[in-house]
Amino acid sequence: GYVGGLTDQARRRRSDHISRKMGKIKVTSICCIGAGYVGGPTMAMIAQKCPHIKITVVDISQPRIDAWNSDELPIYEPGLDEVVKACRGVNLFFSTDVEAAIAESEMIFVSVNTPTKKTGLGKGKAADLTYWESAARTIAAVSKTNKIIVEKSTVPVRTAEAIEKVLKRNCSDENVQFDILSNPEFLAEGTAMVDLAMPDRVLIGGKIEGQAGRDAVDALVEVYANWVPEERILRANLWSAELSKLAANAFLAQRISSINAMSALCEATSADVSQVAHALGTDSRIGPKFLNASVGFGGSCFQKDILNLAYICECHGLQEVADYWYSVVGMNDYQKSRFVKRVVSAMFNTIRNKKIAMLGFAFKKDTGDTRETPAIDVGKGLLEDGAKLAIYDPQVKETQIAMDMEGMMENITVYKTAAEALDGAHAVTIMTEWDEFKTYDWKEIYGVMQKPAFVFDGRNILDHEHLKEIGFIVYALGKPIDPFLKSAEGA
Repeated sequence: GYVGGLTDQARRRRSDHISRKMGKIKVTSICCIGAGYVGGPTMAMIAQKCPHIKITVVDISQPRIDAWNSDELPIYEPGLDEVVKACRGVNLFFSTDVEAAIAESEMIFVSVNTPTKKTGLGKGKAADLTYWESAARTIAAVSKTNKIIVEKSTVPVRTAEAIEKVLKRNCSDENVQFDILSNPEFLAEGTAMVDLAMPDRVLIGGKIEGQAGRDAVDALVEVYANWVPEERILRANLWSAELSKLAANAFLAQRISSINAMSALCEATSADVSQVAHALGTDSRIGPKFLNASVGFGGSCFQKDILNLAYICECHGLQEVADYWYSVVGMNDYQKSRFVKRVVSAMFNTIRNKKIAMLGFAFKKDTGDTRETPAIDVGKGLLEDGAKLAIYDPQVKETQIAMDMEGMMENITVYKTAAEALDGAHAVTIMTEWDEFKTYDWKEIYGVMQKPAFVFDGRNILDHEHLKEIGFIVYALGKPIDPFLKSAEGA
């Protein structure tokens, strides 16, 4: 089979060659602490590509582990089901017995949640390492043999140093050696399995100044080398690897905020942001990716990592650098509030008791993840003005929306179909770029909506000319403003 660039034969030959060359640490058993968006798919891929390694994913949450062992996995990711079902019970196991799995593994991946702190020093900016530290204490308590610890969670720079202290001080056997590696994930939700099978690069950071650190890095390189071409596996020192992950997310988010800033100017000047983005994207120095203007970026990492990066800058006295990165998040917040203002002013400055359909709630298509989704802030803004929200998303469950919109559910109805959400609505807002929204019969939808019927396309995915022909009043982000909207807004 030709998977991710190597034939099976070449892969076998190469791994023999690699193990002879190194003859250092042979990994036969891996444990991963944290069965979430990162741990689950990453371990499934390693299990598929490394049938000779036993992999156990552990989590203290029994319901989550039960879901991984069931027919309905706890996360939706195209291609994940097939891999898990093929490997589960063979060399991939999901368990709540954290200590047993740690004890028998040579290598331990830690991919626990590192949310932004909600209280105390650095609140709203610094990463909360509560879960990480408790994982480290558990590892230290049960380890009787040397362990390689791999940081998978996005952690602040120099976490490895702190974790090392926790490990050393809490381990009863002073002969046990802990080597810490940073192996940040660069997965995009919705394409995680492809990203894992054929990564742009795998980054491994370790204490490469010393032999023990180099050996630990080599051991992890050998795992990845089963399917990733060696030139794509990058070695770095610990701090470089930890920073690279934060920097990558900050750079991507900064591109989105840059094009979103342009979208506001385009509306003010009757330019078209799609045309501007296309002109930019054809410049080979800039490239076309991450240039779609939208209602804002979301996801578990962008905002969290930028705030974290800025906080680290502040801690090192680099206020100007911190402010630069904070402005990326500020632009994102501005874009969301600008969208809400557009909706309210277009609808004659009153949306009280009007049914507004929200199509999409996930932060992007092909995922059920709602972390930091712009739909939350836009939804709150519309509710504050008295709207009745009718939400439909093909993947997000009502229980999740209820958690995200806590305390506001009396004015929200979550529908199982788009048709019900749109029936009798005054306006529809497109929050997620799900492909199915483009296939709807908008003529029919126009028939069941209140008039004037508004479409606010926060993702620029619909055919706006077609909608206008039907009779809709259309607001498309970063496009010339509809004359009706201009007069409504008194512009």
